[in-house]
Amino acid sequence: MNSNQKILAGMVAAAAVLPGMPGTAYAAYSADSDTGIQALDYIENNRIEERQRRLTDEQKKLLEDAANMEKHLRQPLAKDKPMPVAFEGEDLTYDQRDGSFIAKGKVDILQMDAHRFQGEEVTGNTERQEIDIPGKAHILQMTPGQMRITLDGYKAHYNYGTKTGTIDNVRGKADAHYITGKRFEFYPDHIVVYDGTQTKCGAKSPDYHLQAKKITMYPNDKIVLEDVSFWLKKVKLYSRKRYVVDISPGSDKAKYPYPRVGYNTDDKLTFSWDLSFPVASNVAVNTNIYVTGADGWRGNYDVTWKNKKMATGVTYGYFEDSDNRWIRKQPAVFWRYGDHIGDSRFTYKLYSEYGRWYGNGIHSNHSYYSATLGYDPIKFSRYTLYLSLGYNITRESYDNSRVAGIKADAVLTKDFDERWAAYAGYHYSRKDAASSLFNFGTDDYRRKLEGGFSYRVDEKNRLAVGTKYDLDHGKWKNIDYYWYHDMHCAESIVRYKSLHNQISIRFQFTPW
Repeated sequence: MNSNQKILAGMVAAAAVLPGMPGTAYAAYSADSDTGIQALDYIENNRIEERQRRLTDEQKKLLEDAANMEKHLRQPLAKDKPMPVAFEGEDLTYDQRDGSFIAKGKVDILQMDAHRFQGEEVTGNTERQEIDIPGKAHILQMTPGQMRITLDGYKAHYNYGTKTGTIDNVRGKADAHYITGKRFEFYPDHIVVYDGTQTKCGAKSPDYHLQAKKITMYPNDKIVLEDVSFWLKKVKLYSRKRYVVDISPGSDKAKYPYPRVGYNTDDKLTFSWDLSFPVASNVAVNTNIYVTGADGWRGNYDVTWKNKKMATGVTYGYFEDSDNRWIRKQPAVFWRYGDHIGDSRFTYKLYSEYGRWYGNGIHSNHSYYSATLGYDPIKFSRYTLYLSLGYNITRESYDNSRVAGIKADAVLTKDFDERWAAYAGYHYSRKDAASSLFNFGTDDYRRKLEGGFSYRVDEKNRLAVGTKYDLDHGKWKNIDYYWYHDMHCAESIVRYKSLHNQISIRFQFTPW
């Protein structure tokens, strides 16, 4: 059998800003704002993820061909049988006695579960369900529930019955990550890469990357890197024995192991670097390095135990709010827990903190307790509504004060189209600056409105406006202007606070 004939072998979701908001995939942009404009960042980050997940032409063709194959099956496929496979090439030889075949010249092998293998010469056996590509190989995977894979390598071997295989000297892409490796191993529920690299920078010579002896990727679950080092260009920043990234649906994917630099009117030149080091099961030491030109070292640290719903730990160091006000915890113990109420869409969050606070020349034993009831985002048309209601208590030993009361938040966003988005929010808090010993993380009023919009100029530039209005005194508190600029492998965010004549600039590499 030859001359372009085919063989068919029948053998594949910022709690304070947006109540109840889930984690955002990749979290590429964040404005560091006190106007609630993070609501627009959330929309933009979802757009970025959507653009990253758009299918290429060859991925669309693979899904189309797999669907056509299923459409033309002569009989329904049994669940205990492997997915059908079609072979196409300029010269095909098939031995019906033992199932062996040889295909040469632009060979294309399609498995109905949306796998595609291409090469100039392929051998294999339909009885053993094996494929061998000794030379250069191109592999596509669009199997539902698996990572989207586009790879180029050599010496590919694959068993389409057991869904296991290998390929050497590989370069390509797994979901949104550009990846290389000396050897890939495929298994039904995961992929293993040896002596590999990963980055989200698509440049031929990436500005940053992670390099690991072993990378194990579990689709829709996690990526585990062993003996991993973190690089900026050709400079190794540091190494770790193990680094785990949670990629499960709804998880907080804002993993950022690289430093940031910036400038603002109050702090001057700034340098920040958030690092996490696991020390035991579910326990990590987190160092949040922050150095400013105005005040010098302003970092903080914590040791935290956490799982999906609960976290507890101890923290020490300097903390800054959105109005550039500082306090120091010396130290503080915290606990938080959050979950849905049964199978409903209602959520609850509990939080408590007790510790020694220092600020404005005052030391005080500070305690804080809060309970918040929320509801999953309510979507209708292109609108999304976020609601939450809470009660909190703050006590201070310095003046024996106690401040208690409700806190309510309602935010409405609208994603008009690819270019335009807007938000409006109402916020109430019994706690304000006048009733607080430490004027930290509080406003000078109890009721406020926030609102703004953003406009995407082109693929690399976005402009936005964020505002905050004091309802207690009837005046504007903030009218801020933003420019977001995507530099392919890095990002810059410029903010101008017009009512305070303050400017800030932040530069960061694309979050991993």
